[in-house]
Amino acid sequence: MPKDNGPAPAPRPADKVRNVALVGHAGAGKTTLAEALLVAAGALPRAGRVEDGTTCLDSEEVEVRQQRSVSLGVATVEYADHRLTLLDTPGSPDFVGELRAGLRAADAALFVVSAVNGVDATTVQLWEECAAVGMPRAVVITQLDRPRADVDDAVRACRTMLGEGVFPLHLLQRGADGGVTGLVSLLEPHVELPESDRLRAELIEGIIAESEDETLMDRYLGGEELAVADLVSDLETAVARGHFHPILCAAPLTGVGVPELLDLLVSAFPSPLEHGCPPDTRPDGKPAPALSCDPDGPLVAEVVKTTTDPYLGRVSLVRVFSGTLRPDTPIHVSGHGMADRGHPDHDVDERIGAVSSPLGSTLRTVAACPAGDICAVARLTSAETGDTLSSTEDPRLVPPWDLPTPQLPVALEAASRSDEDRLATALTRLVAEDPTVRLERRPDTGQLLLWCVGEAHAEVLLERLRVRHGVTVATVPVRVPMVETLAGPARVTGRHVKQSGGHGQYAIVVVEAEPGPPGSGVVFQQKIVGGTVPSQFHGSVEKGIRTQAERGVTGDRPIVDVHLTLVDGKAHSVDSSDAAFQAAGALALREAVAAAGTRVLEPWCEVEVGVPGDYVGAVMSDLSGRRARVTGSDADPDRDRTTVRAEVPEVELLTYAGALRSVSHGTGSFTRRPLGYEPAPASLAAVPA
Repeated sequence: MPKDNGPAPAPRPADKVRNVALVGHAGAGKTTLAEALLVAAGALPRAGRVEDGTTCLDSEEVEVRQQRSVSLGVATVEYADHRLTLLDTPGSPDFVGELRAGLRAADAALFVVSAVNGVDATTVQLWEECAAVGMPRAVVITQLDRPRADVDDAVRACRTMLGEGVFPLHLLQRGADGGVTGLVSLLEPHVELPESDRLRAELIEGIIAESEDETLMDRYLGGEELAVADLVSDLETAVARGHFHPILCAAPLTGVGVPELLDLLVSAFPSPLEHGCPPDTRPDGKPAPALSCDPDGPLVAEVVKTTTDPYLGRVSLVRVFSGTLRPDTPIHVSGHGMADRGHPDHDVDERIGAVSSPLGSTLRTVAACPAGDICAVARLTSAETGDTLSSTEDPRLVPPWDLPTPQLPVALEAASRSDEDRLATALTRLVAEDPTVRLERRPDTGQLLLWCVGEAHAEVLLERLRVRHGVTVATVPVRVPMVETLAGPARVTGRHVKQSGGHGQYAIVVVEAEPGPPGSGVVFQQKIVGGTVPSQFHGSVEKGIRTQAERGVTGDRPIVDVHLTLVDGKAHSVDSSDAAFQAAGALALREAVAAAGTRVLEPWCEVEVGVPGDYVGAVMSDLSGRRARVTGSDADPDRDRTTVRAEVPEVELLTYAGALRSVSHGTGSFTRRPLGYEPAPASLAAVPA
């Protein structure tokens, strides 16, 4: 990550700050649009190209190779006496964690919609997520000059699929060849284009509905020509309230609409003062005073992205909600609420190093970062994505944003001994950088699992291990732990008798074994009559049986759900011992397996799948092909979401994350929890343990 000591945008009061996240499906042109905005603002001499790997915001090697964004890109520029930060978010559902981090740092979302592909289901879902948290939103339609571009159809799709309050701000001006040559503002009077009168009336009425000037509607209905300046002022109020969503158009490659978009971002998008701060508590969960965007208030900031740079070490991208973050000052780092994802709760005091303003991968040193701004901080060794930074005298905690649960396991093995030595450190850093990743050493199989959101996410993580951390790993098939239980009852004898001079080993046990109810585990009891097995050895027999059950008899499949009763046996006054009766107990279990046979059991999970109503049929069909039992469903008509509940074999879930993404067009999600074990089909049972 280059360090540039050149000038950064000057600090501005919070009302002159704009933090805008660019959101939209993959391929909509978010990064290309961001490049054009940075050039128009004077931050870049010329725009880079995604195809050439020269863009400012996609600088990671995997992004250059794949020609798409896979992480949050940030650039802060100065324009029209405002400090504007653009947050370029990935469009693939696999990187929704980066998207939500960008939304946490932003005060408004600019949805980028392609004039070629229109509005897809993923865009609608993201729009609804933003609406649920009150995020102000606007739409920009791009790729106007592409073949098959249909701007009018894209505008209609936005107004139909994104709900109420969506209004176009401009009409297109076309040349003799039909190409887009400019935009005509509907706020300006006397626009003489098709449908201009109707669209202008709808736009003005939408703005007035959100205006704080109660006389404006009466003046408008009375025929008064409203000043454009008054409408723009009320437009900011309308957008900030989250109920009015303007549609703009831009062709980044030709520059059409880019200046108008920049002007709108600073004139009509909300500042941090209008969007508000997230809730906060003390690190112990006790209430804390509510935050406000005050540079003189208590310091509260949040790490929204973490990267590891070979020269600077760990670099944290930070959004400051309250107070001012200054270099060389002590801070408190607090991370809570993600222990179930492999991020243990932690509270550590550290000292801030240099504070920088980001322009893609370039960092420009600044003297401080006040409330409302976004900055980069190097060498916070304990800070992870989602952590809160606050004053050591007044520590605070901001709850982490909602994150997807990773459901795709990838089994890893180091490619060489040298890779094995570095793997643990590299994985620790990877988990610190990405809170959507979970690391697990599975005790029943011994495999090291990297839980990912999807296949594209897994591919990027593996490449980061190789490129960023210098560790090469091999992926191996994920093993689903099978177990066995007895196929029927048996009465067996475990005889452990050895004599080799001196004290020998003597233990004989008679055990009655039978299968137990599902989930009952290994149950041991004794019904010895007459002391044939002394009481001090009853525990030894049980220990031997349990140890053998955990180890398994055929291969490494543990024995579960069996009831074993010690009914008889023999002991020797000299040669019997704890070790001898443990060995006899283990032998008895092996004899029971040989006599009664076993049934192989596979793990099942209880699954809840959430999808839009249109995809319920496809989800049901896919589940039926996975041997699932659908147990019910609940529809939420207000959100057009349906939750399907089912019981599914765990082995069928190994590839379900990708399959669900395919059948739901990226809009589905699911959770799972262990349900128990059930008999496995013959094809699985025959696989060697």
